Amino acid sequence: MAFAATAAAGLAGLLMGTLGVAPSAAAVDNQACRPDGMYTTPGVDVPYCNVYDTNGREQMGADHQRRVIGYFTSWRTGKDGTPAYLVNNIPWDKVTHLNYAFAHVASDNTLSVGTDGPNNASTGMTFPGVAGAEMDPSLPYKGHFNLLTKYKKQYPNVKTMVSVGGWAETGGYFDDSGKRVNSGGFYSMTVNADGSVNQAGINTFADSAVNFVKKYGFNGVDLDYEYPTSMKDAGNPLDYSISNAKRASLMKGYAALMKTMREKLDRASAADGKYYLLSVAAPSSGYLLRGMETFQVTQYLDYVNIMSYDLHGAWNKYVGPNAALYDDGKDAELAAANVYGTSQYGGIGYLNGDWAVHYFRGAMPAGRINLGVPYYTRGFQNVQGGTNGLWGTASTTNCPAGSGLTTCGDGAVGIDNIWHDLDDNGKESPAGSNPMWHAKNLENGVVPDYLSKYGVSDTSLKGSYARNYSAALTSPWLWNADKKVFLSTEDDQSIGAKADYVVNQGVGGAMIWELAGDYKWDATANGGKGEYVQGNTMTSLLYDKFKSASAYGATRSTIALPQQTLPIDVSFTNFALGDNNYPINPKIHIVNNSTVTLPGGTEFQFDYSNSAPSNAADQSGFGSKVIRADHTGNNIGGLKGTYNRVSLKLPTWQSLAPGASVDVAFVYYLPVSTPANWTVNVGGTLYGIAGDYTRGTTAGTGSPSPSSSASASASASPSQSASPSASASASASASQSASPSASAGTCSGAPSWNAGTTYATVTKVSWKGHYYQNKWWTAGEDPSLSGAWGVWTDLGTC
Repeated sequence: MAFAATAAAGLAGLLMGTLGVAPSAAAVDNQACRPDGMYTTPGVDVPYCNVYDTNGREQMGADHQRRVIGYFTSWRTGKDGTPAYLVNNIPWDKVTHLNYAFAHVASDNTLSVGTDGPNNASTGMTFPGVAGAEMDPSLPYKGHFNLLTKYKKQYPNVKTMVSVGGWAETGGYFDDSGKRVNSGGFYSMTVNADGSVNQAGINTFADSAVNFVKKYGFNGVDLDYEYPTSMKDAGNPLDYSISNAKRASLMKGYAALMKTMREKLDRASAADGKYYLLSVAAPSSGYLLRGMETFQVTQYLDYVNIMSYDLHGAWNKYVGPNAALYDDGKDAELAAANVYGTSQYGGIGYLNGDWAVHYFRGAMPAGRINLGVPYYTRGFQNVQGGTNGLWGTASTTNCPAGSGLTTCGDGAVGIDNIWHDLDDNGKESPAGSNPMWHAKNLENGVVPDYLSKYGVSDTSLKGSYARNYSAALTSPWLWNADKKVFLSTEDDQSIGAKADYVVNQGVGGAMIWELAGDYKWDATANGGKGEYVQGNTMTSLLYDKFKSASAYGATRSTIALPQQTLPIDVSFTNFALGDNNYPINPKIHIVNNSTVTLPGGTEFQFDYSNSAPSNAADQSGFGSKVIRADHTGNNIGGLKGTYNRVSLKLPTWQSLAPGASVDVAFVYYLPVSTPANWTVNVGGTLYGIAGDYTRGTTAGTGSPSPSSSASASASASPSQSASPSASASASASASQSASPSASAGTCSGAPSWNAGTTYATVTKVSWKGHYYQNKWWTAGEDPSLSGAWGVWTDLGTC
């Protein structure tokens, strides 16, 4: 990602500096609501305050402090005889967002759900006789979209997103007959055959996406691109003929897609006075993320939905949990790859949800991250070794047709695989995939009534399915010792523990794939079947855990940053491909777009996620070193803290003139998202950089006032930055000591600003002969240095 210096705040600052024009009140208010670290389309007054409060937190209703995002799938209509899951089955009072899965990228690069007609589940199908699924006759379309719009009128706080892509439709799409067309898709839409970015295709798609959300009443777009990674043979094997040839350009195309989507949605938001969201479903595996550079698209997203599942499955022989929250130091796949034994990795296991949260936390506030939870199982048969199957192996050469594999995991089948896919020959793909209500029936020895509808011929239960639970992994599983079947599950215990994790870590919420897998007990005493059926047990638990939780984390940096910024662009470039990318060794490309020369000895500092160990270094003579590590050692039980902070300096003999650039060869050993929280120390004056998009900063050109120099230098001195306990309050004290006494400029109409006071509510203060009022929570920020875009509004002299 190139850190651009063209945010709206920067533009406003430029206007004030060159034309003497103050930004409008509306622009100031909207910027006050912008989430920390999020890009703003230049020149556009984006109506953030329609969705976000003045702390940059999403508004979701009084009883929703964290997100509960549910994927709703288009294909569970009940027309094939299997249980339907329709819009009326959604627990609308428990969720905050619904992602409609899936739309696709058609051959003409437009967003599509196929041709309108009575068989189109999205726009034309009806569900006669189903109570609650009656169409709203006032709408020009039918199907799921009609019902989503109908129910949103009753639950106006719930936001709907159209989700594009998915595993089966990343490199192609299903036509109206249900046949997969191997054209269209993200790979072709974003990258040309010669490896160049297909900007024309991206523009076509983004324009159609804007039109689509307006036509059908969606609140935004969710992109599920699996996967823009340079790792060979990643993603759907049906896409390899296209994707493998373009590996070197996929992230470049992905970044161009996200930037274009953000800008077109921003412009539509400003024109419509209605803010449109943009999110992605992101991988959680360190293997996939290693080939995705620094996942430099987070700046364009409202939030990331981490697919913190599919971490173990029948694509290989290593038997493990689908969605472990933590590493236990025993992961068989990682052990086989000597991850635990390679010192540069620091013993860090990277196939767990906590690792993935910390990966994204390096580039985003915790509140813009959502932890994925699966409402489905994955499983193996003929398992050898392990503890009740866990960390054993299950291998076969009988791999699904079209998979491209000669050896794979021995996936469970039949009664242990009712939510199966079909391979290229129309045969069951072994995977151990089941809704959680079916897993509960297996666990409790219940032979349910729906098996024949899923094509299960042998409906007898053989052996028993004993529930196991690992508190170290936060993972339950079923083990059938007679059949040697292992099914990785979720239930109220693991979902409750994950909800507690979300709350305690300040994470934005949970994302569910998919709502139709949730369960409840249908008791015969109430006229039911005496078996587990579709329900809302786990979703209700998430809601209950979140409704009284504290507000999520809305700031990215854990130390005070300078308020004044310089237009210095930083990007990470020259990534090697795939398996050649070890250690990860890009170039840090620094461009001085300011009006001053950066002298030799200029110090840059930044944070990178502690998803990677604290052993990053450069190979260019810049003396890069980690000066603070929030966590050391392995990550059994979870990573502590957030960051590793790095210092690097221009060599004493090398200055950087305006417009000049320099490259630093940088090495690290596990993937990290785009480093953030940059500071630049120029001759004793500390700046941020504009492209960090940090809330409350002001744009500068490189000629600070003496007062701002003193305050900036004091607020983040090298000694403070190197201290793990450095905090905003420490910065405030330092700032105060560099300022006049606390009584200076006190006016009779308001108390004096005090650097040691936390202003959690809107408060009027006096300082240096002026009245000021804060727009959001603040501590230690000198009102006289706040600027038009900062936390303090200057109310005039007193």
